[in-house]
Amino acid sequence: MKKKSTKILLVVFCAVLLVLGSVMGTVAYLTSDASVENTFTVGDVEITLLETDVDVYGVKDGDTRVAANQYKLLPGREYVKDPEITVTKGSEECWLFVVIDNGIEAFEAADNTIADQLADNDWTPVATGSNIYYHAKVNALDAAQTVPVFEGFTIADEADAVTGWDAISAAATKVTVTAYAIQADGMPTFTDAAKALGLIS
Repeated sequence: MKKKSTKILLVVFCAVLLVLGSVMGTVAYLTSDASVENTFTVGDVEITLLETDVDVYGVKDGDTRVAANQYKLLPGREYVKDPEITVTKGSEECWLFVVIDNGIEAFEAADNTIADQLADNDWTPVATGSNIYYHAKVNALDAAQTVPVFEGFTIADEADAVTGWDAISAAATKVTVTAYAIQADGMPTFTDAAKALGLIS
């Protein structure tokens, strides 16, 4: 009888071991892991520079915006020339710059100069006497932002008396506006931004 109960105990013990082995095996396979997925998008800064379409006498011709106009200059005449920079929606916060090559400066009416209008529109020269101007940082992440540069120019009444008026070349009488934008991140000052753009050294 003793032999039989030993045998039964051995079978029960083996069964317990088998159950324990199964449980332990199951526990060993209960695993967990986690991963962190980072999605990166490339930051962007995008601008356009356009002005109102006008005829050669600087008279507005509808609401169309264009990249350039041609003018016929006459003493005493006022002309619409209203370049605006639009920072596209979704662009990173950026510094704006314009370089103004004003070939008509000698003929402008003193009370309505392009330089005065730039100041009125919060454009500041990077240095005294410079034709490079900067604007406060612009944030267009949520909506496009439009920044006016200037509105027009007026040729002085006495411009026909200026030496060389009749001999002025087309190249000398151009007003060229070139716009630049650069991300503000990493550029704490306008000087840092202008140097990064190569506008100043």
